[in-house]
Amino acid sequence: MTYIFDFADGDMHMKDLLGGKGANLAEMTRLGLPVPPGFTITTEACRAYLKLGEIPEGLPAEIGDHLLRVEKTMGRRLGDPADPLLLSVRSGGKFSMPGMMETILDVGLNDTTVTGLATTSGDDRFAWDCYRRLISMYGTTVEAVPHDLFERALATRRQAAGVRTDPELDAADLRDLVEEYKQIFQDHTGEPFPQDPAAQLTGAVLAVFRSWNTERARVYRRAEHIPDTLGTAVTIMAMVYGNRGPRSGTGVAFTRDPTTGARGRYGDYLPNAQGEDVVSGSRDTLPLQELAHLDPPSFDQLTAAMGVLEQRYRDLCDIEFTIEEGRLWMLQTRVGKRTAAAAFTIAAQLVDEGVIDLDEALRRVDGAKLAQLMFPRFDLAGDPEPIVTGVAAAPGASCGRAVFDSRRATEAREPVILVRRETNPDDLPGMLAARGILTSRGGKTSHAAVVARGMGRTCVCGTAIEIDDELREFRAGDVVVREGDLISIDGTTGKVYLGELPVRPSPVVQYFEGELDAGSSPLVAAVHRLVSHADAVRRLGVYANADTPKDAARARRFGAAGIGLCRTEHMFLGERRELVERLILAEGEQEVQAALDALLPLQRADFTRILAAMDGLPVTIRLIDPPLHEFLPALEDLLGATTEHDRKLLAAVRRMHESNPMLGLRGVRLGLLVPGLFAMQVRAIAEAAAERVAAGGDPRPEIMVPLVGDVRELHLVRADAERVLAGVPGIPIGTMIEVPRAALTAGDIAHEAEFFSFGTNDLTQMAWGFSRDDVEGSIFPAYLRLGVIDASPFETIDRRGVGRLVSIAVEEGRQARPDLRIGVCGEHGGDPDSVRFFHEAGLDYVSCSPFRVPVARLEAGRAALPAGT
Repeated sequence: MTYIFDFADGDMHMKDLLGGKGANLAEMTRLGLPVPPGFTITTEACRAYLKLGEIPEGLPAEIGDHLLRVEKTMGRRLGDPADPLLLSVRSGGKFSMPGMMETILDVGLNDTTVTGLATTSGDDRFAWDCYRRLISMYGTTVEAVPHDLFERALATRRQAAGVRTDPELDAADLRDLVEEYKQIFQDHTGEPFPQDPAAQLTGAVLAVFRSWNTERARVYRRAEHIPDTLGTAVTIMAMVYGNRGPRSGTGVAFTRDPTTGARGRYGDYLPNAQGEDVVSGSRDTLPLQELAHLDPPSFDQLTAAMGVLEQRYRDLCDIEFTIEEGRLWMLQTRVGKRTAAAAFTIAAQLVDEGVIDLDEALRRVDGAKLAQLMFPRFDLAGDPEPIVTGVAAAPGASCGRAVFDSRRATEAREPVILVRRETNPDDLPGMLAARGILTSRGGKTSHAAVVARGMGRTCVCGTAIEIDDELREFRAGDVVVREGDLISIDGTTGKVYLGELPVRPSPVVQYFEGELDAGSSPLVAAVHRLVSHADAVRRLGVYANADTPKDAARARRFGAAGIGLCRTEHMFLGERRELVERLILAEGEQEVQAALDALLPLQRADFTRILAAMDGLPVTIRLIDPPLHEFLPALEDLLGATTEHDRKLLAAVRRMHESNPMLGLRGVRLGLLVPGLFAMQVRAIAEAAAERVAAGGDPRPEIMVPLVGDVRELHLVRADAERVLAGVPGIPIGTMIEVPRAALTAGDIAHEAEFFSFGTNDLTQMAWGFSRDDVEGSIFPAYLRLGVIDASPFETIDRRGVGRLVSIAVEEGRQARPDLRIGVCGEHGGDPDSVRFFHEAGLDYVSCSPFRVPVARLEAGRAALPAGT
């Protein structure tokens, strides 16, 4: 098996084998861009190592062969004491995982070759700076030496030298620092820093392989739904140096603004630095445009390369580059991560530019990004005064209590803002838990900014606040913010405020509400265009779950084609609870009928208003579902009852008590055991429809029977309902499929049902044996950490289990009744991944909360598209 490919032997389509980084380096090499020579160790080698626990047979020899080619091209040898070749070793999986895995630069330096590097470069300071970087990176990555030990030594050295930044340290300072670093390494590992360059290279490669399975990498993959089985490639490249003085530097460039999507050239540049200085956020960068003044030829060459790459990838490109004494080198490119706003805006721009078509534009956005755009923004009408302004790194309006480390963010029980000097990969759990991220250093290409944009978190960087980790506070001018204080951060403007600011609706929500025109802004125009295209291509209908006329009206404004779930039990709460008590306590048929007669006009009025709000569209009304104990006082509240009424209630509560009421007297069982209850609701529906017809309306009610597990249950309810509906045409009767047995006997049930609607919330509970209210806070965090589940099955449909039940019911239901209409009304109907599954399973529609209707519309359209090229 071949485990290694030279950059010249691959292309951009080989990401499965070469990882994203290796495939894109190969593509840049093919395009003739200035890429240092190197090669890529494949993901197959990583998987083999992780399986075997040792380096795969033949890999060392392959590395040696390809290294010889790099040495020949560069005219230098690894370990040559006079003119050493140095290498960078970087991870690179198929999918970008910014900052999650490992990079080691300057591999090949030791106590001898550092002198050769100083001689050939003519710069002692540069050589010793490279050496101290290698010891720090190698120690942290390969031998797990705590990075803080090196950082503290560096800070102490700066303080002793009386300088503020690393580039101000001279050669003598760095030489002494190397000795300190070597001592730190030996104290922690018990061994001296390795002097054999070949051993350094092997150690670096294996460390990159191992980094695939670090906890932070696993956490990131779970958050981004990246499979654990892929493994990482390793790119090995000849070092080029951005830290060789003022004519050198390093940077990150974007072919469009990754925050807003605006056309142009954006990014950060840092003179006299290596790449990690930029992406870590440890030093304040310059805007990319400053490079035009510092080094016009390099800027022009970079601009031309950016144009070539965007044309080749047909998308926003994220580029890492180094300039070594006036010579540009391209170190990496990838399709850049972007905010939700930028994703929609760029997709629409590329259509206008003729680069992609609308189908491809729709593939490049998703429902999760659209949901982000619907979050509220700060209301600045009161002209609040910010305490500090930094770099607007990832948009959004987030408020929370300040915390100063990742652990406290993950343990917090209320919204928090994670405050750090700069973030690093170990902060990922806290970044996932926090509402927003605030840093004192870094810019739009720092670790905090890139990861926050990818995860949809609000982020403000480079605020220059003074953080005191011991006191757990930060100072912004005269304002001191302590841990636990409320702060608000605006990732669109970069402003930070003390306290909690009020919020206002996002312009995207205002557009869906009909308050803004589609052309009110480039972002709104892009959302309108892509959601409209999704509507044009989707097969799935999109309905809403709505129980009130207000919710129904909003659902219609948001584009719902009907109501897929109207829960009638919500209509029995509040002041009406007393009427339900009367029904429960009724003795004899006359009292029962009197209670039902009192409820009938109220139900009729409810249905009339909802049918009016959805005139001309289907409204699926679910007959009452929850257990009756929910309408009664708690047992402990009735103990010691003194009145006759309370004593009757106490007796009823005791009589109806169930160990697990969610699996007890509810749904169809309730309708069969409380005679007249379902019939009253059916009559109210029929009379409401008649009232709307008399008023000139076009009501389209449908009756849904809940919790059916056997066809005989539905047969009895249907027969009773048809007696009530005699002479009333056109009201279909169907059922919710929420009991596993119903899914497994769908062929029988379809004979009595004109439609199915999957209640995936309860179907998931019963299929897994989980109580949703209990497991989400107790079991799921551990299950996610242990890899038992990749996502909560209550958020994203469990395809192998619950999804299999859905598929069986669809297949057998349609065999029995070919015209059977099938939908889903659980909240999975608004989950992007689940919508795709329901499209593939052949459902006719999904139904979700009104706010998620636009998300479902977009995802239904994306699901209908053929695979992209």
